[in-house]
Amino acid sequence: MQHLLLIILVLCLSFKAHAQLAEIALIIDDMGNKDEDAQAFALPAEVTFAILPNKVLSKQFSERAREQSREVILHMPMESIAGIKEEHNSLNANMTTVQMRLLLQQALDTVPYASGVNNHMGSKLTQLDQPMAVMMEFLLQQGLYFVDSRTTSLSKAERIARQTGVMAVKRNVFLDHQADVGHIEMQFNRLVRLAKKHGRAVAIAHPYPQTLEFLHDNLALLEAQGISLVKLGDFIRNDEKHVSQGNQSFGSANTAK
Repeated sequence: MQHLLLIILVLCLSFKAHAQLAEIALIIDDMGNKDEDAQAFALPAEVTFAILPNKVLSKQFSERAREQSREVILHMPMESIAGIKEEHNSLNANMTTVQMRLLLQQALDTVPYASGVNNHMGSKLTQLDQPMAVMMEFLLQQGLYFVDSRTTSLSKAERIARQTGVMAVKRNVFLDHQADVGHIEMQFNRLVRLAKKHGRAVAIAHPYPQTLEFLHDNLALLEAQGISLVKLGDFIRNDEKHVSQGNQSFGSANTAK
């Protein structure tokens, strides 16, 4: 009898060890615009902050995130199709290689400890081969990964990143494209479904009060649903293994910006 119980225990432990939770990586975009964004620091340390460069709070937020062992990425402004509400130091299609590299380096200097980059807006620039190739070569030299925010379904950014040798993933869900609780809940439930279906999913949200309150209440419930909230760098390394095994990545785009 004891021998049988021992076998059952071993089998249970083995099953538990091999059972893998689905993974979600969550990014909070547009960090550093205003003091109120600091409320996001109450979120779990697995949540990554995409910090805008050249802001009064850029370095301060990056330093504070490091103290929490939280990953930060550079939220790099890029040219959009509409060309409205763009940051002053946005990458644009008319820049030379030297100008783009200089602007990227200056932006990184204001977001210390950045592990990677994602695009702020960029529905025009991420469609263009030459600017994306220049940026990915720069990221490769800096040892940084890239997250395609997918502000257009025509984006070439992730593909060019991978061709260049830069680790990359794409955003699957915008949680708060509409900043109301009903929409956020709907998108969060969609995120959970995608993670369960594909084993992994990437979400982007913003430091809106209603978003932060919703995430504070709901992120802790993920594990009970068989989902692990993981740091972005770990997610990307795991995703690279997934893609190298011949599986397709997946994603979607919202309104171009």
